[in-house]
Amino acid sequence: MLNCTHCNASLSNAAANTYSLVPCSACSGLLRVDVFPAINRAMPTEKAGTVLQENQEAGCFYHPRKKAVVPCTTCGRFLCALCDVSLNGQHLCPACLEKGKTKRKIKNLENHRTCYDSVALIVATVSLLVYWFTIFTAPIVIYLTVRHWRSPSSIIPRSKIRFILAFVIAGVQIAGWIIFFSKLALST
Repeated sequence: MLNCTHCNASLSNAAANTYSLVPCSACSGLLRVDVFPAINRAMPTEKAGTVLQENQEAGCFYHPRKKAVVPCTTCGRFLCALCDVSLNGQHLCPACLEKGKTKRKIKNLENHRTCYDSVALIVATVSLLVYWFTIFTAPIVIYLTVRHWRSPSSIIPRSKIRFILAFVIAGVQIAGWIIFFSKLALST
């Protein structure tokens, strides 16, 4: 339902997405109405549990007045359509889903993700504070960047710039150590 922002009168759907100012039919105020095409779609029916028809039917553990559709695969509690969580062909109740998440029993739930690009960059830069550590950390950073180049970095996709920076910093550190040891060997 589209309403005028000045007088709150209903606007016709023809006024939408004209990419120009359209006068309101009630107050003649100029409006530009840009809406998503989904505004004309019918609202989806919500997944509410059905109400118990008889006292002999099983009710949901969490909503006793709703009809149970399926038992929980883990604990056996009866669940309505609203509480049922389908995961890997199993039907889980919210409590079992939470327990599986905290105890890490459900394999397809990702509880933790290591961002190796950030780890490599931090190791490469923090080791510069005490330069003698770079003789050990630079090869580790090179290993991390090569080994985990294709590993998923974050839930939100990121660029490979952290890996590239870490690789360059570690390469410069290794080059510095090669120059240092070559000059040390030539001086003796």
